[in-house]
Amino acid sequence: MAIKHNRTHTARRADVTSEWKVVDAAGKPLGRLASEIARVLQGKHKPIYTPNILTGDYVIVLNASQVAVTGKKLEQKKYYRHSGYPGGLRTTTLQRLLDRHPERAIQHAVKGMLPKNTLGRHMLRRMKVYSGSEHPHQAQVTATERRQALLVAEESIEEATAKPGRSRDRNDDPESAATTTSVEEKPAAGEESEE
Repeated sequence: MAIKHNRTHTARRADVTSEWKVVDAAGKPLGRLASEIARVLQGKHKPIYTPNILTGDYVIVLNASQVAVTGKKLEQKKYYRHSGYPGGLRTTTLQRLLDRHPERAIQHAVKGMLPKNTLGRHMLRRMKVYSGSEHPHQAQVTATERRQALLVAEESIEEATAKPGRSRDRNDDPESAATTTSVEEKPAAGEESEE
């Protein structure tokens, strides 16, 4: 008996088509928002996900200044950086970071959820974060929407032009309906047929 091996699909760069997705961060928790963005950037929402190929989409994050956090994180959560000189450790609270550079809070959270290699840095560059509700990528977003609409239209045309014999159910087929008999047509156990 031959052993059947399942083969894992590996995407090629030519197979991948990247889309543009818009995310509104207003009122959403920072960590949960960042994990969803990281999932889309990596391409884990697609069936062709391959870890060593850039299969993810572009993500536009709007209203970064209105992101929500729970508990006392605004005062207690701190971001650290070092100048490289002795005594050069600098700390910033989340509240101060959101007041000055709200985009950096989301970028920092998403960066921690991506791979720490060249591919992860490429993924991070595909995320565009804006503190307000305006963005300069409207042309790319509309092109993605147009491409998705064309794909849906092509699928509906293929379904409409499919051969009629293949899509029918067994019950709709006149030949199979003739061979099946209902319970009412069968004679009872003690009765003889009228012939």
